Amino acid sequence: QVQLLESGGGLVQAGGSLRLSCAASGRTISSYAMGWFRQAPGREREFVADINASGGRTYVADSVKGRFTISRDNGKNTMYLEMNSLKPEDTAVYYCAAASGFYIHVLSDVDYWGQGTQVTVSS
Repeated sequence: QVQLLESGGGLVQAGGSLRLSCAASGRTISSYAMGWFRQAPGREREFVADINASGGRTYVADSVKGRFTISRDNGKNTMYLEMNSLKPEDTAVYYCAAASGFYIHVLSDVDYWGQGTQVTVSS
């Protein structure tokens, strides 16, 4: 079992930045693809970004491309999401995810979820 704990969410003004962290425990994540999803009120959970086990490949959704960067430190068993130029439409609960497969693009790819961290961007 892998336990995932997100941190770093909060309230920020539009144009600001936040860095989310996802700390894993219970098992090393070095063999897992990792990713971020988000869910805004009244909307379905959507893919944000993923990174393969080695960190050599990343993929981000078009809606955040050029603004968000995903990374990982397997030595610290931690994944990150650097979010810049934040917009009010980025407001959501952000979820960390892990998968034993090669990538995470849809909900069904995910084996483990974190509890989520709230990000609120004010205009």
